[in-house]
Amino acid sequence: MKSVKLEVRTGSERGFTDLSGACRRFVAEGAGGGDGLLSVFVPHATSGLVIIELGAGSDDDALDTLDRLLPRDDRWRHSHGSEGHGADHVVPLLAGPSLTVPVLGGELALGTWQAIALLDPNPDNATRTVLLSFLPG
Repeated sequence: MKSVKLEVRTGSERGFTDLSGACRRFVAEGAGGGDGLLSVFVPHATSGLVIIELGAGSDDDALDTLDRLLPRDDRWRHSHGSEGHGADHVVPLLAGPSLTVPVLGGELALGTWQAIALLDPNPDNATRTVLLSFLPG
């Protein structure tokens, strides 16, 4: 198994960061044109990973939905950090810390509009770590 650690700059804005290009490059280097599985993992309590269409409004709709489900106010018992930070700690219930993507012929087996994205709703952390691992088949 081959693994790499990425440092991803998400900045101070809440939202999605497209990891698809980094995942494709990693698989291209490690798969050698073969099959296997790509594991993507984020070791943070206030972010998660999703497969979603980006750039066509779905990402904004997803953030709006997240804010309706997990309002950014003072209702949360976990209350340090920016307003509503307690909601960020509940995000992994909806966007888990890991994804597994099949690799076929050295390519990610994603659909046409699917992207691998880091969801970071927490404006308090500007940099996130993402671990990529490729397990050849």
